[in-house]
Amino acid sequence: MSAATRPSTGTELPGRTEPLKQTEPPVETQVDLPVERPVETPVETPVETPVERPVETPESPPHWHYIPRRTFWESKGVRTGALFTALALCGVIILALVRQHIGTEPFLVGLLLAILPVPLLLWAFLWLDHVAPGPWRNVVFAIAWGACAATLVAIFANEYGQKLVSSAFSGTPSQSDHWGAMFVAPLVEETAKGTAVLLLFVFRRRCFESIVDGIVLSGLAATGFAFTENILYLGTAVGEDRDLGSSVLGSTTLATFFVRVLMTPFAHPLFTSMTGIGFAIAATARPGRKWRWRWVPPLVGWLLAMVLHGSWNGFSLTSPGTFLTIYLAVMLPACGLVVWLAIWARSNELRTIRTHLTVYAAAGWLALPEPSALGSMSVRATARRETRRFYGEAAARAVRDYIGFATHLAFLRAAATRGAPTADFAAREAELLHHLWSRKSWAQPALLSASRPTRSPYLPPSPRPGQWGPAASPAPRPAVYPWAGAPREGKHP
Repeated sequence: MSAATRPSTGTELPGRTEPLKQTEPPVETQVDLPVERPVETPVETPVETPVERPVETPESPPHWHYIPRRTFWESKGVRTGALFTALALCGVIILALVRQHIGTEPFLVGLLLAILPVPLLLWAFLWLDHVAPGPWRNVVFAIAWGACAATLVAIFANEYGQKLVSSAFSGTPSQSDHWGAMFVAPLVEETAKGTAVLLLFVFRRRCFESIVDGIVLSGLAATGFAFTENILYLGTAVGEDRDLGSSVLGSTTLATFFVRVLMTPFAHPLFTSMTGIGFAIAATARPGRKWRWRWVPPLVGWLLAMVLHGSWNGFSLTSPGTFLTIYLAVMLPACGLVVWLAIWARSNELRTIRTHLTVYAAAGWLALPEPSALGSMSVRATARRETRRFYGEAAARAVRDYIGFATHLAFLRAAATRGAPTADFAAREAELLHHLWSRKSWAQPALLSASRPTRSPYLPPSPRPGQWGPAASPAPRPAVYPWAGAPREGKHP
């Protein structure tokens, strides 16, 4: 059979006469084929050169924002401005009322005489608060509240209370004045002055870190109140002497000045300090289950302030002998007791700094000698003075801020240790540590240098120089530099 007539088997290819051989299907095998990948073009990376981290100096303070952005009315500056504007308006009103009551000339004389004890009292309270100074706005608020708002409230409230006493008790006008001075004036005035401490306690609780803060804030409010009140009393006395033509030695003005300015300039601060101590105890007390007991110390302090104030007013209306006896037997010892308590509390603040900063020294945030240096007022002053002398005001400001942040850090740790409610302890601690670290390069060497002894301990000369001990003649004292690494030849601190 020819190829043309051969039946097709289905295994032939067209144009091919030979049949294909039947083969088994091929076994699938995995063959690793090269995968085509996109060609990556090399990117030239710049060679990183080590860059020194800039050291933050006092001229370029760190930017650290902890408070989120607020609305217009929630702004601290707006609220502070509105508050002090209201206090200034109260001051203008009270001074206008006093001038209208006593006249322009007596008002000016009373103003000059009343301002004399104010600098001494302010210096005493600011010295007491120098270990951990609070914000200046709190100081100004306390003084302005006492001098403006408290006196304005006291003038109208005393007048209204005096009318109630006169209508409730039948007697002579002098007896009504006596009862009003003993009961109405203490209630009104101690409440008005204590309101400043109450407002700071409610809205600035963090400012009450020890008993010192309560004494200082209440004393400043009372100092402002006494200043305005003395203008009224001294101006009234000047007007009476002018009308009567009294001599200087026998004048009412001299007697009023001697009693209110020379003998008892501390009377109002003494009374109101009872209220401040009560609020400070409540702010620093241990947390307990019965929260209502925290209001017992402020209430007791307020009542004690009224009792002292009323007793003093009552005895001041008696004979001069009784007045002098009460002054020597009651007022001076009470004032001495409060002064002792304030100084003890101030020393306790320094002890707290030395004790609770050791934790951060052990963790490496502070140098080991720093807690003792920060707990000494003389070392603090020396560090600031020498830094200002050698490196200027900006460096001294950095050292001052460093000391302040370290002090508040110690008080924060002390409050947490005794169990006081500090919900934001971690955030506040991190904030203070950041501020310390950013100023460490300036402040730490200054504090360490100031804490070193300036003189070597005394050693007696040896009987045979050269054998043992120092030479018989003392060697010259070496120069003391502000700190190691920045010596200045020929200059001694």
